[in-house]
Amino acid sequence: MTTPHGTTELHELVLPAQANHHGTLFAGQGLQLLAKVAFLAARSLAQREVVMASVSGVDFLAPVPVGHALTLRAWVSRVGRTSMTVCVTGLAELPGLPAEEVLKGMFEMVAVDSASRPIAIHCSYLNQET
Repeated sequence: MTTPHGTTELHELVLPAQANHHGTLFAGQGLQLLAKVAFLAARSLAQREVVMASVSGVDFLAPVPVGHALTLRAWVSRVGRTSMTVCVTGLAELPGLPAEEVLKGMFEMVAVDSASRPIAIHCSYLNQET
């Protein structure tokens, strides 16, 4: 199996400062982590600065207790003229136990120039859309 272009992986440990009053990952912190890895994947593929245009379909599938390790994987699933769709999944695990999918989301990212205006993405290895 080949790794899609624009794939990025980020590893985090859920600490008490990131938790809610239930001792699990606060949803806002989870969303921030998803957005961070989506940004890294998009910037890596575009080889230029990017900004987030929208977020859709974010799902919190299971609670993530303090002390669990999170592996966040992002990959670019679509490249348009100036924008990209980035898919993200989050897997939580404790040592010795199988990983469980706990987070997922889709992010639209836009490549921008130094004046923060959209700029074309040049990726010869992907089918480009208009």
